[in-house]
Order: sequence, then C-alpha cells, then structure tokens
Amino acid sequence: MAELVEGIDYYYNENGYIVLTEKFHLNRGSCCGNGCLHCPYNYINVPEPARTELINQRRSSTEPDTDNDQKTFLI
Repeated sequence: MAELVEGIDYYYNENGYIVLTEKFHLNRGSCCGNGCLHCPYNYINVPEPARTELINQRRSSTEPDTDNDQKTFLI
C-alpha cells in the first residue's frame, strides 16, 4: 500500500486519534468490520448489534437540526 497522506487519507481528531477518511476506505476496497467513522460500505462486516447501532447513529447525525433555522450536517 502507498504511503498515507495526512488530510487526504487520514486526519487527527480532537483527542489525537488517527481517523481514516472515506477516500482511504474506498481505496482499501472493503469494510474492515471495525465500525470506522467514515465507512462507505454501510458497515457490512460489523457484527450485530453494533452494525445497526452505527447505522442509526449515522442517520441521526445526518438529519437536519430542527432546533434552529439552519440545516446542520456532519460529514
């Protein structure tokens, strides 16, 4: 595998952990089953009930914020 590039393949979150991007996962070619934040494969290899929980969390985080006039989406 090619060398990873910060800001393209991964970034550091506010706690200092490495977070792999959707681009990285698409290049990887399949779901690793770890429940990654940016999994583009709908968590297909994550065992239940964790898979359903992750899918529900993703849905709730992409729904518009109805408490104010602006729509807020997490990407």
